[in-house]
Formats: sequence, structure tokens, C-alpha cells
Amino acid sequence: MAEYVYVFNKDTLIIKPPKKSPLFLRMIALLFAMVCGILIYSIRLKQLNTGTRIKFENVQIIERSFIDYGTQRIEVPGSSGTEQLEIPRVHYPKPQTFSRAECANTPVRFFAIISMQRSGSGWFETLLNSHINVSSNGEIFSVMDRRKNISSIIKTLDKVYNLDWLSSASKNECSAAVGFKWMLNQGLMEHHEEIVEYFNQRGVSAIFLFRRNLLRRLVSVLANSYDRYAKLLNGTHKSHVHSPEEAKALSSYKPTINSTSLIIDLEKVEVMATKALEYFNSTRHIVLYYEDLVKNPKKLKEVLKFLSLPQMKLRSRQVKIHRGPLSEHIENWGDVNGTLNGTVYESFLGADYRR
Repeated sequence: MAEYVYVFNKDTLIIKPPKKSPLFLRMIALLFAMVCGILIYSIRLKQLNTGTRIKFENVQIIERSFIDYGTQRIEVPGSSGTEQLEIPRVHYPKPQTFSRAECANTPVRFFAIISMQRSGSGWFETLLNSHINVSSNGEIFSVMDRRKNISSIIKTLDKVYNLDWLSSASKNECSAAVGFKWMLNQGLMEHHEEIVEYFNQRGVSAIFLFRRNLLRRLVSVLANSYDRYAKLLNGTHKSHVHSPEEAKALSSYKPTINSTSLIIDLEKVEVMATKALEYFNSTRHIVLYYEDLVKNPKKLKEVLKFLSLPQMKLRSRQVKIHRGPLSEHIENWGDVNGTLNGTVYESFLGADYRR
């Protein structure tokens, strides 16, 4: 490189610096670009690794943090895109009446069977209780004091879900699902707002069980009401039986149905069930029908899946009381048949199923 010297006079000397090579500048720019590229790549790689770790940790939190955050939705890969999978909230109760001992780390799901009298809930509950991990404690709110106000209801619920409610169905230490039966006319509808809030806060899953054939339900209601006083089984009232002989004795009574108010009565039951589903729509719930469970035992697998319980065969010793066509169980069959023929309830007249 050449340097140029300019002399203006004897006292002044100016030296002009040499020009830098274009190749040198290009090398500097390339080096700078490479350094920036490496820096950006390392930052992005770190973000990706962090994102992957966060996503994995979120899955772990979902499966282990239901105590605080309730029902969560997890995206799981499916054959067509992604599916939304609801997982019931789990709990680790610490009962005051006993120690869970080695089962203290066994998670527990909370549930409630919501139904109406004579809709198959007793039979359904015995099926659930035949599962080694399920404790369903019966119709606890049949006692008025337990449902006299919302405070007594909440107190009772807390006792059940803390595993401190002792009954013949209690599995105690190693229960993986605990619940009970709750009829719509036992304070549930009157205090539905507070109960829905409780269910959502505590992560209680609702199992709705209704009957499609409301006429058969009505026959069962009237016959059971009659037996409370008649006590057809050797002076003893039984709502459920375990032998064909007992079933035959109870079914010998044929109720007389008020055909004048029959359609209105059936509509009232439908409206009540519809309102219950509307009130509890925000809860985690499943809707079952007695007839579907009888015809398709595989429906029980859906219930166990809903509660995230191990699959196993469920059994019940209960025997169905009113078998065969309804014409054999209603005293004024002609009036009832004439009232419902040609209406939306006509199908109730001929429907039959076996258990």
C-alpha cells in the first residue's frame, strides 16, 4: 500500500492514510454475520428446549395438580388431529376417623349419582360398589336434617368426601372413588346454585341416571309406596329384593293409576329431569339411562372410564321386581292404554326389557 505525502510548506506535513482493501471489509462483515447467526441460533435453541420442557412439565402438573386446579383438559394425539380429554380431579383425603396408612398416596375421585326414586339407582349403586375401589354410600340425603339448609348439606358433603362417612359400602383406606346417591327432591334442586359451585370447586363428577320409560317408573313408585304400609314380605318392607320369589310377591300388587292426570304427571317428571341437566350443565357429568344399562352391559365400562377406574366386571344381587308387559302390572290398564295411545308417550305402553 502506498502512502501519499503532501508538502504545503516547510512547516506543514500531511500524511494521507492508505485506502483499506475491499476484500478486508468483506471478511469483517462476513465474520460479524457468522457471529450474529450463531448467537441467534443458540438463543432460539434454548427457547425450543425450554418450551419442550415447559410443555412436559405442564402435562405432569395436569396429572398431579387436580387438588388445586380442578378438572383440566389435555390435548392428546388422535387419529384425526387432536382430541379433548377430560380427566376427573383427584384428591388425597386425610380422614379424621381412621388412617389411610399405606393408601395415603392413593388418589380419590369424588362423584354423586343424581337420580329420581325408582329409576334403577339402587341397582346401579350395587354394581359400582362391587368394584374393589369404589365406595358409594347410599341415599344419605333421605334424612331431612342433613338437607334442612345449605350449611347442613355442605357439612354432610365434606364428611363424605373426607372419607369420614362410614357405611357398609365404605372401602375406607384404599377407596379410589367415593360418592353417594342424591335424589332430585332431596334439596338438590332448591340449592342447585350452591351445590354446582361446590361440585366445581371440589371437582365432584355427577352421574345422572334417569329412566326412559316413565310409566314403568310410575308403577314402581306406586307399588313401593303401597308396600311401605302393606309389608308384603312377611311383614317387612323392602325396596329392593334378591330373589325371584320376593320379586314375585311384591309384583303381585297392581296399582291403579290416575289416568286423568297421567300425562301431566309424566310431563312434570320430564321437566324436572331437564331442569336438573340445565342446572348442572357446567359440572363434569355423564348422563345414563336405566334401560341402556340393562340392554348393554358395556355401558358400565363407560362409567368406569368416566371415573378413571380400572376396568373390571361389575355384579349385583338385586332382582328386577316388575317383569313382563305393563298390562300385567297395572290394575286399570284399559284406562291407561286409552290415555296414552296417540300421544308422545305411546311407546311407554309396549316397551319391555329384562334384567
